Amino acid sequence: MQRRHLFAVLLSATLVSPFASGQETIRLSTTTSTENSGLLKQLLPAFEAKTGYKVHVIPVGTGKALELGRNGDVDLTLVHARKLEDQFVGEGWGVDRRDVMYNDFIVVGPSEDPARLKGTKDVIAAFRRIAATGAKFISRGDNSGTDVMEKGYWQQAGVKPAGANYVSAGLGMGEVLNMAAEMKAYTLTDRATYGAYQARTGLAIIIEGDKRMFNPYGIIAVNPAKHPKVNYKGAKQLIEWITSPEGQGRIAAFKPAGEQLFFPSAR
Repeated sequence: MQRRHLFAVLLSATLVSPFASGQETIRLSTTTSTENSGLLKQLLPAFEAKTGYKVHVIPVGTGKALELGRNGDVDLTLVHARKLEDQFVGEGWGVDRRDVMYNDFIVVGPSEDPARLKGTKDVIAAFRRIAATGAKFISRGDNSGTDVMEKGYWQQAGVKPAGANYVSAGLGMGEVLNMAAEMKAYTLTDRATYGAYQARTGLAIIIEGDKRMFNPYGIIAVNPAKHPKVNYKGAKQLIEWITSPEGQGRIAAFKPAGEQLFFPSAR
């Protein structure tokens, strides 16, 4: 009798537990910058300890991260391409979008600075000069947030980059930084990933401070009306936590080598 009662109690607990039946894991697609910089290693253990969830991180470019959301292969996404984010939500694939944080883009390159850009701040003029001088440039070429931003700069500059000195890598930010170092080329990067790779690449910051290089990040839950099997409850908890004072405080406190790489922006 006691054994039957114990089994009933355990069965009841399993049925009501929010972490049972596959709910223990939250699948998060995100940009390579949040992973390569080490930010998620700072944030997620605290969330997991507090909630009991385990967050499975899939670091890819923003375009791929949103595609995973459209396919229902993740529960939420943390990305940095506002136009693509708004399209994702507008088409009904995402819900509950929140601002999370921001940093900025920078142009980096060899310390020799063959295009003589150092000391300037106009990113559009810099792109024109890179093209005019025939300096090497490595593009992400992967429809990431960085890639979308770079393509926008070329468009504003009135330039269609092509030829042997323009390489579309189709790779993540870390690999592109390594390529730029090897080829003594320029590239556009987010400041956080550059900080993680600076020592190994030796690349210098060439252009920074242009307001057009502002880089905001947003978090979006996959719409459960589109994909009923997603873990919307877990996604919602992670959104609430990362935009809470605790989550925002941990973002602000992330300062590898004493430099703050992300700035909280949740409202």
